[in-house]
This record gives sequence, structure tokens and C-alpha cells, in this order.
Amino acid sequence: MKIVNSTFKLMLAFLLIISCTQDDDNLDFVNNIAAPSEVSASVRITQDNTGLVTITPLAKGVASFKVDFGDGSDPADNILPGNNVIHTYAEGVYEAAITARGINGLATTVAQQIVVSFIPPSNVEVSIENDPAISKKVNVNVSADFAMFYEVDFGEVEGAEPLSANIGEGISYTYAEAGTYTISIEVMGGAAETVTITEEFEVTSIEAPLASAPTPPFRASGDVISIFTSVYENVPDFNPFPDWGQGGCCGSSWNMFELNGDEILQYTNLSYQGNQFGSPVDVSQMEFIHLDIWTADVLEAIEVSLISVSNGERPVTVQLNPNSWTSINIPISEFTDQDGFTVNDIHQLKYVGTPFAGGGTAFIDNIYFYRAATTPNTLAGDWKMAPEAGSLGVGPAPGNIEWFSCNAGCVEDRACYFDDIYRFGTDGSFTNILGAESWIEGWQGGSDSCGAPVAPHDGSNPATYIYDSAAGTVTLNGVGAYIGLAKANNQGELPNVAVPSAITYNVEFLDAATISVVIESGAGVFWQYKLVRDGDPPSSPLAGNWVMAPEAGSLGVGPAPGNIEWFSCNAGCVTERACYFDDVYQFGADGSFTNILGDESWIEPWQGGSDSCGAPVAPHDGSNPATYVYDEASGTITLNGVGAYIGLPKANNQGELPNVAVPNAVTYNVEFLDATTISVIIESGDGVFWQYRLIKI
Repeated sequence: MKIVNSTFKLMLAFLLIISCTQDDDNLDFVNNIAAPSEVSASVRITQDNTGLVTITPLAKGVASFKVDFGDGSDPADNILPGNNVIHTYAEGVYEAAITARGINGLATTVAQQIVVSFIPPSNVEVSIENDPAISKKVNVNVSADFAMFYEVDFGEVEGAEPLSANIGEGISYTYAEAGTYTISIEVMGGAAETVTITEEFEVTSIEAPLASAPTPPFRASGDVISIFTSVYENVPDFNPFPDWGQGGCCGSSWNMFELNGDEILQYTNLSYQGNQFGSPVDVSQMEFIHLDIWTADVLEAIEVSLISVSNGERPVTVQLNPNSWTSINIPISEFTDQDGFTVNDIHQLKYVGTPFAGGGTAFIDNIYFYRAATTPNTLAGDWKMAPEAGSLGVGPAPGNIEWFSCNAGCVEDRACYFDDIYRFGTDGSFTNILGAESWIEGWQGGSDSCGAPVAPHDGSNPATYIYDSAAGTVTLNGVGAYIGLAKANNQGELPNVAVPSAITYNVEFLDAATISVVIESGAGVFWQYKLVRDGDPPSSPLAGNWVMAPEAGSLGVGPAPGNIEWFSCNAGCVTERACYFDDVYQFGADGSFTNILGDESWIEPWQGGSDSCGAPVAPHDGSNPATYVYDEASGTITLNGVGAYIGLPKANNQGELPNVAVPNAVTYNVEFLDATTISVIIESGDGVFWQYRLIKI
């Protein structure tokens, strides 16, 4: 079947009415609705040598059809979806034209061959195959001369209505059970005589996954405890089959199943099975346990239990999807809500199948505990459009791209666009890096094809960005700077509006390396983009370990920055406070922050100490998780997390402890004196400036 694309512009009355009565509404979205797709026709002919043919046109996104019969007769027009047209042909071979029109007049036309012969079908070839990907699914196809269509009785349900298709088009059927069935195929043309072929066919079931489970997303090391994955660092000495007697009692067994190099746990005839950790694991700071489980259609559910060294086990039951991966995320609270269960010393997991030892096999992968990201997401780095269907589209609401969605073929055609880089600098700069070619649209002087970038949307103008994580927005400042498509901005679409000097987008992190970007370019027109990080995010210059400089004057306080006349730690003070000057301030590349104090630090009286070395005191002992945000433009560091501090724990933005409450966050002014030396200052009350000098180790 060959496809011809054309356009047929309709003057739609309702659009005229809307445009007259609501001049301010933007109707650009109508032009963005794609032409009808998947255009075809179901063609049936009576077996009585009359040439009476019924044509039922089919398509997606269609408002009406036109059928040109291909025999010189008048075409049938304005056929509504779901209706058919009946036509009598003389004996011969014809090429009918099926035209599907959309609401905006865009149309797609396909050619449909119609064979009208009063000779019985001949040269019949039948293909019956088990589907390679779907269990117990059978695919049938038929080719023949002098035939129009065929019907199939799959032999599973007596008296069931046969399924039919045009010659050369396939029919699929999924059986309830594997086994041998009698499949009967009747091939028909315009002759009264038909051809019937019967075959005994063995329907098979798929008993193991053909593709791996979805790859777990990026997570910071502090946000995940991995038991069995190939992505994160797993707990040591993991035992996938601690024999608790289930093999002897219930016939269960296990195997390490390998799929294209991916190792997956396989539990056969699942009764109860489990895993043993090398040592107990505290998962109390985690929020979920994740597992991916594949099963055929015997196992209906699986009971997952956490087993504690000190307080037994608690189960949660999850339903399974047959013949596919089930991604499971069980809240830890579903375990801890059971009779005061605690999860500070989990050393085993247990899996119980439903039905118990009923012959079902479970394939399990990607077992890990996790929590929501505690490190801040950053736009800093390089991003590209995700090279996948649906990553570029437009529709009437966020999450809806029914008007246009870039499919797999579109992604391939626009390779010059999907390699464009959107660079967010750590210094607040933004750059479009397009290379020699990008996708150039008609309004830019192009032809909706790859071409040289066109100013000002070529990355040549300087630009900056402001990311507001609370509001979920990113604003690009600079003429020609854009994300996704150059034409879509807050006022509408180019060239119908002026080129803006700034554009604000809604942005949502789907994970640390994937973002959804949406812009409303006119009332009710939402362009939507999915971007993925290209390479690791740039490392903060703060990333690494820092200590107070072990020299006189590195710790002090005074009435102004640069003035430490009220107190300055001299050389003797540095020696006396050796337990303080070896404290480490660890800034993680992932945005985490940790105070590493060792066995001793300098403990002041307000902490219960005596201005001497002593054991660190909570919450200023590094035990709470914390993160940091370094704003290079404003020269500040913000620590987020109760008890996190730089220099002295008592000094914060509200004043000094214990005179104020322990804050959840503290912001410091920071200046790089050189690549390995920073000056950190905090005003802890009016005119009280604590000042620290740190060096990287």
C-alpha cells in the first residue's frame, strides 16, 4: 500500500465564529494538529460472482472520508468514521483511493488495491506463527491470487465468530491456554467457490522475560541502599538463596538467569524464597523498597517480607501482572505500621508466591531501598531532547500532546535537532549549542528540514537563566535563547509575535537526569519537551573535603567582615584546638554535605562541654543528612539540614545558640581566595561577623 500526503483546506464555520467573537484567542493549535494517520480500509466482497464490494475506511484523527473507487465512477464523499460504502465492480484489478480528512483540512490518502475476480482463489500461502514477544499469541497472514480477504477460526471457542482481514494483512489472537488447536482459514474472492485450509498448530507460552526490567534511575548514594542491582553499589555478601528448607519441603529451586548479560534472580515453583544480607542493614531513613518482578500467568501475587534481627518479620502482598515486568514500590511505612515493627536491623527478605508452590516462577531484579532525593536537583550542565517518541509535542493541556507528537520516525528524521545542546552554566549562563545544523522551520526561511541555524536563535547572543525550584520555573534572559522550539514563547508563536528578550518555562525534574519542560504559547496551547542530561553535571568548585586553615587568624569574630578584633584564634589557640582544626567539612559532588568530626571536636559550655575537646554533641555531630546549595553569582553557600554548619555550630543567621532555635538551614557568604582556599563569613546577629578561613585537603 503506498501513501500519498496532501492537504485539503476546509473553511470550518465554527472556527470562523470563534475567530470573530474571540479575537484574542490563539488558534495556532489547529494548524499543529497532525494529518490523520494509520489510514486503511477493510474491503469485503460477496461470494456470488456479482462484484458487490463493501469498503469501510479506517483512520486515526479523522473527521470524514472520501473514497475514489478507481473505476472511473463518481467517488463517495463525506463518509463519517464507522460507516461504509457499497460499490459494484466489473471483474478486474482496481486501485481505490481512501482519503481521510482531519478537522483542520489536513488529509492523508492511501491507495488500496481491489481485486475483483470470479475465478476461485489460487496460489494460497498461509503463515501461522507464535508471537515472539507475547505469550500464547498467534499471528496469521495469507497471500493468494484472485482473493480479497480471509477469515480465521482459531479453534479455541466452539461457535466463535471468525476474525477477518484483507489479503496480505495480519490477524492476531491470544489463547487462554497453551496447547494444540485446529486453526481453520477460509480464503475468499468474488467467486462463489472459496478455499479452506485447516492446520493443527501448537500454541506456546513464554516462560521467561525477553527483555530486562527498566533501568533504575540515578540516585545519590545517600538516598539508596541497594541489595541486588547493576546500577547502584550493593550491600556486601548478598546471598540470593539462603536455604531455609524450602527446596526439600516444597520443591522450590533457584537459578541466576542471564539475559543479554543481565543477571536476574529466578525462583522456580515459588513457595517461599528469600535473600540474606552479609550484615544487618538500617533502612529506617529510607521510604520505599523497590523490586521488579516478571512472571508468566501462574503466579497471581507475591508476599514480600522484611525480616528484622530483633523483632521478627512483617509481610506486604502485591499483585503481579502476567507476562510482563511489575515494578513494585512498597512504602516502608506499610511494614512499620504493623505492630510497632522497626527496620533498624533488616537482614533478610522473604518472598511467598500465590499460589504457594503452584508451579509459578518469579524473576526478580533491581531490589533496593530508596527515599526521595535529599540532594538538590540542579539544571547546571548539558541537556538534550530525549531521543524517544513523545519527547516533543503539543496539546491542549500539560501531559496531553494529541495535536502533535514526534514519533520514532520523526526522531530519526530530526537527528540534527535531537543532538542540540542546552547548556546551563554553574555561573548562571545559558547557551544554545546547535552545531552546523538544526531543524529549521518554514517561518525561519527553512523547509521543515535540517539546515544551518538562523539568528537570533543560533546561540550567538549571550544569555542567562534563573531557576526557581520552589515555583518550578526556569527563565531564560537573552534574545534568541530558547528550550525545545524557538517559535514557542509566553506571548504566542513566532512569527506571529515579536521575538522576546526573556522566556519562562515550567520545569519538573522527573529524576536527577530527566526534566519535563512545558510552555503555554498562547491560550491553551502547551508545547511540551522531555530533556535528558548529557554527561555528568558539572562539579561544584566546593566539591571535596575542607578543614579550617591551621594558622593564626583563620577563626575570629568582629564588627565587620575583615575585622576580627573581638576574638582571633592565635597560634596557641590553633594548637590547643587541634581536635577542632581536623574537623572535615565534606561537600559532595552530588550536593550532599557532611560534618565529619571524628571522636572529638571543640565543645563549648552551651553544648554541655567546658571549652575543651570532647565527644561531638547532637545535632551538631554530623549524624543528620544535609545538603548544600552554592550560588556562585551571589557568593553564598546554604546548608540545608538540622545541625549542619561551617566553622562554629553556634553562629547562624538568627543569632547565636543557645539564644535562638537550632535552624533548619544556614546561609554563609563565601569567597574563593584561590582554588583551595575560601573565606566564609556569617553575620550572627546585628553587626556580629564570625569569620573562617578553610583550605581544601
